[in-house]
Amino acid sequence: MSVNWKELSGWASVQGQWLRRRHFNAEVLGHLAEQIRKGEENHSGELVVAIEAVLPAHEADSAQRALEVFGRLRVWDTPLNSGVLLYLALGQRRIHIIADRGIQADPAQWAQICQQLEKDLAAREYLSGLLSAVSAIETVLQQGAPAQTPGTASINVLPDEPVLL
Repeated sequence: MSVNWKELSGWASVQGQWLRRRHFNAEVLGHLAEQIRKGEENHSGELVVAIEAVLPAHEADSAQRALEVFGRLRVWDTPLNSGVLLYLALGQRRIHIIADRGIQADPAQWAQICQQLEKDLAAREYLSGLLSAVSAIETVLQQGAPAQTPGTASINVLPDEPVLL
């Protein structure tokens, strides 16, 4: 069994808090919210972005935490079961996409988006990386959750503003 000194020392927590304060300010969050709002005009999906500085003590597994956040933010509670969560655990450098059962998409598409976003964040391309990831998710949703009636906007039941946890 290997032990990661960064986890034991609390380094992940410090790093995650710093990243969130430094790179996810009101301006960045506003850009993301606007892109989500515009993108949701073209499909019936509902995208929520959740950014967490560090995993809470009760959940050390980022995939399980993403599922928990999916439930707590009620991303599953849309009329067409078309919610999608983009979850970032900054301190642990983990990204997950959780899609509700009404979304028709290949899991490999979600994995590819997460991998690209990981590369972008590692290159310190925070805003452009997130905007690209949101755009890629919106493209998947145009195919996997098309608008109900052409030319009509879908009902927006989930917030477009990213959630900071």
